[in-house]
Amino acid sequence: MHTSLMISYRGADVMIDCGLDWLGKFERLHPSAMVLTHAHPDHAWGLREGAPCPVHAPQKTWETLTRCRVEDRRLIKERTPTKICGITFEAFAVEHSILAPAVGYRVSAGRARIFYVPDLVFIHERSAALKNVQIYIGDGATVTRSFIRRRGKTLIGHSPVHTQLTWCEKEGVPRAIITHCGSEIVTGNERQLFANLRGIAAEHGVEVRIAYDGMKLML
Repeated sequence: MHTSLMISYRGADVMIDCGLDWLGKFERLHPSAMVLTHAHPDHAWGLREGAPCPVHAPQKTWETLTRCRVEDRRLIKERTPTKICGITFEAFAVEHSILAPAVGYRVSAGRARIFYVPDLVFIHERSAALKNVQIYIGDGATVTRSFIRRRGKTLIGHSPVHTQLTWCEKEGVPRAIITHCGSEIVTGNERQLFANLRGIAAEHGVEVRIAYDGMKLML
């Protein structure tokens, strides 16, 4: 399945992203609301036939999401904390795609605070995005090799896990979870992969785990 995250707090469930292979399936999760990081098919096209709840996204995402018939469209302004079902979402612009501008979300509820960004090259205003964050949930397209390209003056693609862990180290984030995994993780040698990740994690002083279907965390 395309990567998605459910945030649950005091009886409310807010789903972040809904890719094409969720089409006709996500309704069984009964989300109270949905939030989108960007308009690429693997993050938003599960909503092509609409949604049974409000859907929140930045203006640039709504402008590029032309193939989804969402009736209750709500706007999230970048760098403006927005309460959704009692959970606070703050969108931070990230570099990833020219055609589908993306954001990552600083998410907080009670004393819990995470940052979620499944696709990126880098985070604008990174220090503010990761301040006092307990868990960084980031892009698993590649572990060490570069997957970044240039279009004119703009960088697009994905930063490796190694680079993202340097951000966590610099900003004092103690834990990271790698999601939206690419072939290097999905089809690689599991034992060797975990050995490499442990080495990288030790180098940066960050606890690292790879996400899996149905993974649950309590904060």
